[in-house]
Amino acid sequence: MNEQEITSAVQAVLDQMKEAAPQHTHKHVCQCKKHQMTLKLANALIEKVKAEAARVGVNAVVAVSDKAGRPVAVQCMDDAYIASFDIALNKTYTSASLKMSTAELSQLSQPGQPLYGIQFTNDGKIVIFGGGEVLEADGKIVGALGVSGGTAEQDTAIAAYGKQVFKEVLECL
Repeated sequence: MNEQEITSAVQAVLDQMKEAAPQHTHKHVCQCKKHQMTLKLANALIEKVKAEAARVGVNAVVAVSDKAGRPVAVQCMDDAYIASFDIALNKTYTSASLKMSTAELSQLSQPGQPLYGIQFTNDGKIVIFGGGEVLEADGKIVGALGVSGGTAEQDTAIAAYGKQVFKEVLECL
């Protein structure tokens, strides 16, 4: 078949599908952002997480990415470590790309474990200590949270808090 014959065949199939489909006077275009990480949602979550970090005495960098690990919002508390910026972003990338918390990954990446050495992949963007969490709505991943600025235990606890309050933030928007 040449290009013109293929085009004609495809058009014939499309015409048949159009004739067979029920005709509606209006079409619904979903505007729901429940399963999408928006800037408004990311910033609302970051505010809650920063408040928790302040409560426990940590000057943190808090980052939120979309489900593909692309940054949506990052905020640095006063006097946060400069290095925490990249670490927080990389925690979101790690959690989004591997679909697990960085605390969980830390266990799987120890010597003798199945993911040992994974931190040397992806141009060094994989973080193997706590502070990164996957964010879900209705069982679907919508993004990830990264917290950096305290000890690994503090970052892990603050990020776990963020994952917990994410559902509340989602309902309020």
